[in-house]
Amino acid sequence: MNINTVLYKLENDEFSDVFRQLYGDMKSDLDYQKKRYINLVDSFGKFYPHREDVKIFSAPGRTEIGGNHTDHQHGCVLAAAVNLDAAAVVSFHNDNVIRIKSEGYDFFTVSLDDLGVHENEKGTAAIVRGIVSRFYEMGVEIGGFDAYCTSDVLSGSGISSSAAFETLIGTIIDSHYNNGRIGAVEIAKIGQYAENVYFCKNSGLMDQMVSSVGGLVEIDFADTENPRINSFSFDFEQAGYSLCITDTKGSHENLTDDYVAVRSEMEAVAKYFDKRFLRQV
Repeated sequence: MNINTVLYKLENDEFSDVFRQLYGDMKSDLDYQKKRYINLVDSFGKFYPHREDVKIFSAPGRTEIGGNHTDHQHGCVLAAAVNLDAAAVVSFHNDNVIRIKSEGYDFFTVSLDDLGVHENEKGTAAIVRGIVSRFYEMGVEIGGFDAYCTSDVLSGSGISSSAAFETLIGTIIDSHYNNGRIGAVEIAKIGQYAENVYFCKNSGLMDQMVSSVGGLVEIDFADTENPRINSFSFDFEQAGYSLCITDTKGSHENLTDDYVAVRSEMEAVAKYFDKRFLRQV
């Protein structure tokens, strides 16, 4: 869609139904999202003035309702996507390069001719490189794109900004270059692969799976390659409950080593009982 058409539709509330589906019915939230997306499209236009045809993508953060560090122990989790998300305006091209500018972060590029692991590359570019590499391994032919991103999933906040970004990039690629054939579950696995192999964080699959599948889900990781997913339709408000997320002003952004230690310690306990993981205990 032409970028000017997108702005016109945003300004005239033609995306209101989509916003209600993603963010709920509160007028203050809808007004905020309208301004947010207008600013996002406008920022894209200023950063990439030669790009006119655009698409908009979104991927949510997630919260754990029951079960934490259970995914990598082949356990179960009850979790939900939230209405804090990462969003991107994207224009596709055949330049054989991916260009990404995220609000508040440095601009970077990833060449589609150079998809191997860069030992000294541990930031967002590594995630993108890993995702693209995995799509190529799965036989998906990928061209380039320019993206301008913004995120309300605060980094280090505990609602998985990394999984939201991984899901966002995976959805962009699958939607445009693969007609959506890979789907939510495989997009989650691709995000985990990029985080494990290219970002060197030995995470489980829960974060990416909840962001990619969306909604309220129960996931059984007995088979981590093919987790069983049940989606639930539940209205917390009708039952007299609210799911609240509090900004504690803290961050676990620099706690990767501690995160890895949790998994190592859980596996050490399993090993004590001559098992590989805690579900077997």
